[in-house]
Amino acid sequence: MSGTEDILETARAWRAEGESVALATVVETWGSSPRPAGSRLAVTGSGRLAGSVSGGCIEGAVAEVAQGVMKSGTPQLLDFGITDERAWEVGLACGGKLKVFVEPLA
Repeated sequence: MSGTEDILETARAWRAEGESVALATVVETWGSSPRPAGSRLAVTGSGRLAGSVSGGCIEGAVAEVAQGVMKSGTPQLLDFGITDERAWEVGLACGGKLKVFVEPLA
C-alpha cells in the first residue's frame, strides 16, 4: 500500500467490477495507535484488501468481520483494546485502543 492510495476510489472500482465490498474506518483511538482515526481498509467478498486500519491480527479480525457484514448487511462497531503485556502479541505494539466501524457498501 502506498501512502497516497485512494481507498474509496479502489472500493468504487471493485463495486463497478461486481464485487461486494465492505469499508472499515478507524473512528476513535486512545493512546498510541498504528493508524490514526480516519484510516480505512476496503475488503471484498473475494478477499481483496486495500488500505489499513491497524496491522497485525487486528487487520485480520476486521477483514473477517467485514465478510460477515457484507453477508448480513448490518454495520458493526468493533472495539479493540489491549494491555501493554499483550500488545506485541496482537499487533498493537504501543498498547493503544481503537474503534473501527465496518459497513457494507451498496
